[in-house]
Amino acid sequence: MAILKPFKGLRPPKEISQKLASRPYDVLNSQEARVEAKDNPYSLLHIIKPEIDLPEGIDEHSEEVYMKASENLAGFRAKGWLVQDAEERLYIYAQTMNGKTQYGIVGCAGVEDYMNGIIRKHELTRKDKEEDRMKHVRVTDANMEPVFFTYPAVAEIDSIVSRIVNNNKADYDFTADDGFGHHFWVISDTATIREIVTLFGKVPYTYVADGHHRTAAAALVGNEKKKNNPNHTGNEEYNFFLAVHFPSDQLTIIDYNRLVKDLNNLSVERFMEELGKGFQIEEKGTEIYKPNRLHNFSMYLEGKWYSLTARTGTYNDNDPIEVLDVTVLSKLALDSILGITDLRTSKRIDFVGGIRGLGELKKRVDSGEMAVAFALYPVSLQQLIDIADSGNIMPPKTTWFEPKLRSGLVVHLLD
Repeated sequence: MAILKPFKGLRPPKEISQKLASRPYDVLNSQEARVEAKDNPYSLLHIIKPEIDLPEGIDEHSEEVYMKASENLAGFRAKGWLVQDAEERLYIYAQTMNGKTQYGIVGCAGVEDYMNGIIRKHELTRKDKEEDRMKHVRVTDANMEPVFFTYPAVAEIDSIVSRIVNNNKADYDFTADDGFGHHFWVISDTATIREIVTLFGKVPYTYVADGHHRTAAAALVGNEKKKNNPNHTGNEEYNFFLAVHFPSDQLTIIDYNRLVKDLNNLSVERFMEELGKGFQIEEKGTEIYKPNRLHNFSMYLEGKWYSLTARTGTYNDNDPIEVLDVTVLSKLALDSILGITDLRTSKRIDFVGGIRGLGELKKRVDSGEMAVAFALYPVSLQQLIDIADSGNIMPPKTTWFEPKLRSGLVVHLLD
């Protein structure tokens, strides 16, 4: 069963919480981070993207950058911008997007749960990205950013969360520049904490929704510390890492779409002819067309939108991977017609999260940068769980969760 552990969170004072909270390290590049943190000394980006405080052009993976992260964390603590709670707590982190709010329990997940498969994954991780975050965890001796987990909803936990949020004012409550609301409660009552931990102990598995590299890095560093400590007991703080756990019935996965730079030396006519072998094609004109069901796709080509419906027999709804529309599109178009065999390494394809809208696909094709765009019907959370439970891995760029967690509302120290 899954571990949920309270911890002594390192948190900002309420008056600077909105300024300190930042977007995750991996959703913006160094230049964007410099702009976002400009004139804001409180931004957590100074710790999670510390190259912004060093000369432009510096290798963001250099030793100097990692040491700057450690230095800046120490500075934040010395200035009172991050202060540790005196007792172990759990926390509630809620996010509001388009009028819908999802409520997560913030607590520590177990390193051992990651190692033994209680924490289930649906994506492959890259060693270089793992090592980058591992170095960051090592030098800061902290989980600076939470990972985004989901779990099968437990009605009793939902009831406790509702009671807390309805009867208590949030400790932090703000709307970020992107319009998403962020709300945060500290759970300090020991009996309530004990009740939540006990109920969570009945959860058989948790699932990484977003943050596979941060999850791997946190768990691997914890395991390193275990191996290097001859007096290891299992109770050390490094045995646990920071996660926000959302019940599965509150989350929504949005679409993750594809853009391709060329038609693989095919004429438009030949391309459409080949496409028709796997899809029923219906021209939709100049108005944006959005897929409306599984195995239905949207395509934008030469100023027109098309509906593509995969022909019966081209997919297998009884296989957790073959049923995915990312698999169907790759098999029937990207691989067989356009010659894109490896989504991870091909320079001819790009991916756009549905949060940016299908207008972004149109814009990039109309500009001449891309030749064709495909929009997909979103993966369901049940499909994600089915894949993780079966031990399979989703193809690259399959899921997009929104809103993203803000980093800095609480930090977990490993010592």
